[in-house]
Amino acid sequence: MKRLLAFIKKEFAHVLRDKKTLLILFGMPVVQVLLFGFVLTHEVKNVKTLIIDQSQDATSAKLISKIKANPYFKIEASTLNVRRVEQYFKKGNAKLAMVFPANFGREHAGLHRTKIQLIADASDPNYATTAENYLTAIVQDFNSEINWEADIRYTIQPEMRMLYNPELKGAPNFVPGVMALVLMIICVMMTAISIAKEKETGTMEILLLSPIKPFWIIVSKIIPHLVLSVIDVISILLLSVFVLDIPIKGSVLLLMAESTLFVVNCLSLGIFISVETSSQQAAMLISLMGMLLPTILLSGFMFPIENMPEVLQWGSNLLPAKWFYTIVKAIVIKGLGFPAIWKETLILLAITASLLGISLKRFKIRLE
Repeated sequence: MKRLLAFIKKEFAHVLRDKKTLLILFGMPVVQVLLFGFVLTHEVKNVKTLIIDQSQDATSAKLISKIKANPYFKIEASTLNVRRVEQYFKKGNAKLAMVFPANFGREHAGLHRTKIQLIADASDPNYATTAENYLTAIVQDFNSEINWEADIRYTIQPEMRMLYNPELKGAPNFVPGVMALVLMIICVMMTAISIAKEKETGTMEILLLSPIKPFWIIVSKIIPHLVLSVIDVISILLLSVFVLDIPIKGSVLLLMAESTLFVVNCLSLGIFISVETSSQQAAMLISLMGMLLPTILLSGFMFPIENMPEVLQWGSNLLPAKWFYTIVKAIVIKGLGFPAIWKETLILLAITASLLGISLKRFKIRLE
C-alpha cells in the first residue's frame, strides 16, 4: 500500500506542477460550458423584423404591440411599401417581414378570418423556420385572446404543453452534452499522454524495475486524474446552476456517482490508447480526433440519433458518451432516479471493465 501511495503521490506531483496541464484540466470545462450554454443554442432571439402595416387599424396595432413586447423579436422598421422587403433582406437589416393586408381589421371583425403574410430570409433555413414558428405562435395566441373577448363558439384551439423544458431553452440540452464532451476529451487525453510520456522519456524502464505489479501502476495513473476530473464535474455543475440557471431536478449524489463512473470509463479508454501508442503526439492525436468527432456526431448531443442511418445508430451504442448523455439528461432535466437509468449504467460498467481488462492484458505483454 505504501508503494502504491508513493506512485499516486508522484503522479499528483507530475500533474500539479505542469501549469499547461492544469489550464487544460480546469480552464477547458469552464470555457466549454459558457460557450455552449450562451452561444450554441437552437433558440432565436432579437429577430430583426420588418412590419408592413397596410391596414393601420386598432387590430393590427394591438398585434404589433404584442410582437414588440416579445424578446424574441426586434422591430427594425415599419413601412407601407412591400417592395422594400427584399432591400432590407439584401442589406441584412431584416430576417423576417410581416405584411398586414389593407382590410385586415375589417375582415377579422366581420368575417372572423383574415390572412397575414410572413416573409422570411431562408438563406439559413433552420433560423427562418424557427423564427416563423415563434411569430405564428404569437399570432395564434393573439387570435385566441380576440376569440375569448368576442365569445365566439365552436372554435377548436389546440393547447400544447412542453414537459421538462417549457421555455425551450437551449442550455438544458447542451449542458449534458458538454459534460460528456469535456470529460471524454480531457480524461482520455490526459491519461493517454501519461503512459506515452513515460515511454518517450525513458522513465518506463524505472517503473518496470520497481517492485509493483502492472495493475497498480495503472491504478496509480488513474487516481490523480480521477480526483481532478471529479473537481471538473463539480465546477461544471456549479456553472450550470448558478450561471446558466439550470436546476438539478434529480439526485445530486446519483449524478456525481454516474459522473464518476463515466470519468473512470474515460480514464480507462485513455490508458488503453496510451498502452497502444509509443509517443505523446500519437496519443494526443488519437485522443482528440478519435474522441471529439464521434462524441459530437454520434452521442445525440448535436444531432438526433434517430435521424441517422441504421449502421451509425448501431455504432453509437459503442460510444460511452451516448449513454452518459442519456443519464445526465434523465437526472438533471427530468429528475429521474436510478430505476430509469439502470440499463445505461450497466452498459457503462461493462465498457469500463472491458477497457480495463484489455489495457491490463496489453500492458503486461509490453512489460515482458
